[in-house]
Amino acid sequence: MFVDIAKIKIKAGDGGNGAVAFHREKYVAAGGPDGGDGGRGGNIVFKVNDNLATLADFRYKRNYKAPNGEPGQTGRRSGRRGEDLIIEVPRGTVIREIQSGKVMADMSDDYEFIAAKGGRGGWGNAHFATPTRQAPRFSKPGVPGEEWEVSLELKLLADVGLLGFPNVGKSTLISVVSQAKPIIADYHFTTLTPVLGVVSMGEGNSFVMADIPGLIEGASDGIGLGHEFLRHVERCRLLVHIIDAAGSEGRDPIEDFNTINAELVKFNPDMKDLPQIVVGNKIDLATDEQLEKLEKYFTERGYQYFTMCAPIVEGTQEVINAVAAKLATLPPIKKYEKEEIPAEFFEKNSSGKFTITVEDDMYFVEGEWLLKILQRTDLDDYESLQYFQRVLQSSGIIDALEEKGIQEGDTVVIYDLEFDFVP
Repeated sequence: MFVDIAKIKIKAGDGGNGAVAFHREKYVAAGGPDGGDGGRGGNIVFKVNDNLATLADFRYKRNYKAPNGEPGQTGRRSGRRGEDLIIEVPRGTVIREIQSGKVMADMSDDYEFIAAKGGRGGWGNAHFATPTRQAPRFSKPGVPGEEWEVSLELKLLADVGLLGFPNVGKSTLISVVSQAKPIIADYHFTTLTPVLGVVSMGEGNSFVMADIPGLIEGASDGIGLGHEFLRHVERCRLLVHIIDAAGSEGRDPIEDFNTINAELVKFNPDMKDLPQIVVGNKIDLATDEQLEKLEKYFTERGYQYFTMCAPIVEGTQEVINAVAAKLATLPPIKKYEKEEIPAEFFEKNSSGKFTITVEDDMYFVEGEWLLKILQRTDLDDYESLQYFQRVLQSSGIIDALEEKGIQEGDTVVIYDLEFDFVP
């Protein structure tokens, strides 16, 4: 079963809670606080596995959670860190955050991607000891790990995409110019999944060709099979558009060509800029008049036009030579750049709920939405820090702190951020 899109939920491990403990040793009076910090939670990490060809595994498991960090221990010993959870995906998988629609990563190379970071371990009570607070009886809970709902979309990495209505000869072409062995039969929708083939042009020179199945009129609206596979055309550097030059099934090859191009643009307007080479197949069944009409139509519109009879390998080498020459002039396969999810997005979509806990002269502020904003705030950047301060004011957190009786110089702790309050 070929599956090329899936939605899953990922949750990094929470940080372990800090420990509340005091040093106990014979002949040592008032040993002081020695509760250790909690361990960091495990990350969610995506990794490419070239042995995978589809996202089928994600149809049956949709929730992934990394282990939590362990709590801190006595003797100022930190808790054990949670292990990272590795999720393997096929090469070419694009990961998006569903709520914002932003691209988190394009898994097209061999780099691992940390999609959700584990929460930092909470501080033990030894961290809070000061000359005026010598026996703190509180610790800090671990920070929750990042949590996302993401979409996985497999967009095949192919230099060349073969376009054309069913039964025009795409599978036959890829079978005679590469080692790919697609099922070939004289009926529509023989090819049910994209087929990749490596075309060798000599030592050290090759390219990947993909047979994109099932494109017909209405494909972008979900008719036929094409709507499932249009996404795989997006990465191609070059399109080879195959038409039935003889119109052997009663269709007009020029209308077929224009229909499929309209579907491409409807699916993604940027596809109109993809270069195309047009190939008339089944020339053994076409009349001279038909062949002349097609050559005139496409050459007048600036397309490179070739003819072939794929089953007997007539004209196929000329097509492949032209494809290789064109690829040499084109940029590499498209890679989707990472898109930052702005902190403002979480502010606009927040519940606005938060809690404030007071321990001595320390004020602990927590809120799920606030954590997401903090995780995207660069505290070393002045403008970013100013924005976070405005969030604290506009959300009512500053007012709530003042209602709790906070005084100038008291400490505010917001997850990983600790600062002295200045009214």
